[in-house]
Amino acid sequence: MKIALLIISIVLIIIVLLQSSKADNGPQIISGGQSELFANRKERGSELVITRITMLLGLSFFVVCLISMFL
Repeated sequence: MKIALLIISIVLIIIVLLQSSKADNGPQIISGGQSELFANRKERGSELVITRITMLLGLSFFVVCLISMFL
């Protein structure tokens, strides 16, 4: 179980780092400027695949943690 958790953690970190940043202009967010950070953007292509992989890995991480807690 610990090895599976370690592998899922490493892959999850890599996939999260591969995701594109939705905050293109950081100083605008901090200063409160007009920002489209929370705008509804459609994800297409590889961005959609990476988002779904991230969601599946996060869910599997959660499930493996719960299972290892009860064993």
